[in-house]
Amino acid sequence: MNGNNARGLVHHLEHVREGNRRFENGFQSLVRMILEKNEVIEKVIVNGKSTYDFQIFRKGAKHVIGMFDEINSLVSCIKDAAEGGSSREMAFVLVGEPGNGKTFLVETLCALYRRFLGHEGNRRYTFNFKGLDRVGTYGKITTIQSQTFEDPLILAMNLMPTEDESKEFLSRYGGFDDGGIEYLFQNYRPLGACSSYILEDIRSIAGETVEELLDFIEIVPVPLSETLGTVTGKYSAKDKITSSAVDLLGEESIQRLLHLTDPNNPYRFDLRRGALARVGGGGIHFSDEIFKNKKDLVQVYLGVIQNRNIEIDGFRWPLDTVIIATSNNSEFNRFLAEKEEAPIVDRCRICYVAHNTDYRLQHSLTTYALGNEAKTTLTKERLHQDPNLNYAASVSVVLTRLPASEKLTPLEMMKLSAGEVAGEKSIKTLSEVIDMLNHEPDITKRFGQKGMGQRDLGRALQVLMEMSETNEGQCMFAEDIFKALEKVILDYVSDANDRAKYVADLKIARGLYRERIMTEMFNAYMDEPQAIKRDVMNYVNMIIGIDAENLGPDRMWKYKDPQTGKLKALKIDERFVQSVEERLGLKTVEQRESFRTSIRKIYGQKISVDPNYDFMDNFDLVKAVTDVRLKSDIAGAGSLIGALANRTNEENQKLHDRMISTMLDKLGYCRTCAQKTIEYFCTLSDEN
Repeated sequence: MNGNNARGLVHHLEHVREGNRRFENGFQSLVRMILEKNEVIEKVIVNGKSTYDFQIFRKGAKHVIGMFDEINSLVSCIKDAAEGGSSREMAFVLVGEPGNGKTFLVETLCALYRRFLGHEGNRRYTFNFKGLDRVGTYGKITTIQSQTFEDPLILAMNLMPTEDESKEFLSRYGGFDDGGIEYLFQNYRPLGACSSYILEDIRSIAGETVEELLDFIEIVPVPLSETLGTVTGKYSAKDKITSSAVDLLGEESIQRLLHLTDPNNPYRFDLRRGALARVGGGGIHFSDEIFKNKKDLVQVYLGVIQNRNIEIDGFRWPLDTVIIATSNNSEFNRFLAEKEEAPIVDRCRICYVAHNTDYRLQHSLTTYALGNEAKTTLTKERLHQDPNLNYAASVSVVLTRLPASEKLTPLEMMKLSAGEVAGEKSIKTLSEVIDMLNHEPDITKRFGQKGMGQRDLGRALQVLMEMSETNEGQCMFAEDIFKALEKVILDYVSDANDRAKYVADLKIARGLYRERIMTEMFNAYMDEPQAIKRDVMNYVNMIIGIDAENLGPDRMWKYKDPQTGKLKALKIDERFVQSVEERLGLKTVEQRESFRTSIRKIYGQKISVDPNYDFMDNFDLVKAVTDVRLKSDIAGAGSLIGALANRTNEENQKLHDRMISTMLDKLGYCRTCAQKTIEYFCTLSDEN
């Protein structure tokens, strides 16, 4: 019997029964992919709330950054649909500002899904009807594949004229018991119009015997080609003249009509001409900018989302498709304003996508914007990147995304969003601010919904690279990114209030850049990349050991270093401790003791989780330690700034040359950005 050969239906049924192949819908496949045992799921705290981080989205050279809440919503929606919930009859729609990663997230999911289905045991299969020349009404068409890539089990469940006979076939030929058959029928759906029609034609030729019927059926794997749009397909909104329902559903095929002698045969419709049929066998349909489509196309989507069917001229083809869409805020708001379109929104699970507000995660996104290729100038010479460029760009764009609040300053909000310490303000305050903002009916007023997106950052970097200073100096100097961002704000931000806010945020970012340069200069002066970090940790360890019982008259204190586990000795320098606290504005004994207690508390909480925690995220403390060391301890020619600015004597020139050498050899600078950074350090611009 041919049904039992390597490409026969019975052979496939045996593989499914033994667990070598699977019969599941698209939602179940995706859930299995994301929640597989070997896929790590971590618990993380984001903006003061506990959430899950699915590591499958964090793999590869260019993976998804942040988007914790959005990924959780997506996974939750898919899981609910896989378990038969209401999400099965809905589309998942990501709504947000342009350039915040919506399309990238969906395309990453599609790429992961194709890779997952490429593994043996996860492959999807469909069927061909062959030998149709024996039927006589198909002309020169001898083989027809299921147009919507229906699963062979769907064919098996509809193979016989009645459901009971099909169950008997699964039991007799597939070897399934009653429980297995009931499990299969949980995912039952009728065959599509053309498959059902062709099967009836074959039954009339095959007679009563199942063996003859199986001779007409061939099982083949579904092609996984990204470019063919099979399994994962994308439909981008087009303009009103060129877009048509044909792009989604398909249309009558003239070529097929030339072969088919029966005008009633639904195979005359070429469904693969549309985007939906190609993902009909457990695939993902990605509709980019769904609400930009004209009304009749949106109405088509309404039917497809609700019924999971392609309907043409009364013929129906059931689909097994996960529908994910994107939309920007303005298009979505315009769509909502047209009240008669409410049913489609009712069938969508809307997820509002915010910009990334964690400046540490933004570091990776800025790296994406910079690109991984070696940059060159217009004259094809190597273009260097200032080691401070990524930091300056990241804090600048993140600050524009943070809303104004009476409870928190932009700097405090930025630090808390990155999970860092912000003085007396706690993460609970940030959670309260976010909750309050997220109750705003106007989406753009919610947390992280406005600001400079990834595309704006890309534009600013393009402006930076085309500057004459960049090309002449062969270096992307960090301070120049502020000019580039300002140009992008003036050219691309239309709202006057937004423009004013973004320009004010740039001033804060300049202040942060200034503080970072102070730290860099100290490290260069000390000829050690980690000099300031060492001094910050010395201060922390001093205030922990200052009241220790085993402190001798020489003020030496021994402690166990949590990073190395070795015993270390530290001399408690009370003058240094007091100088740092004075710089922090702590005048009274009570203020100092309160600050020390808070530092000890942070130390206790952080070190137990992360032994390498170094307090470098505490900007105020780092700035105070830097100021003390730069302006008090270094008194070569009045101060380091004075020494570097006035290089008329030999000693100052030697200091300057030594610092340049350290910056080139140890801190990742080139001669251009080293010189420019020292010049910037010697000016008083951007002092907070």
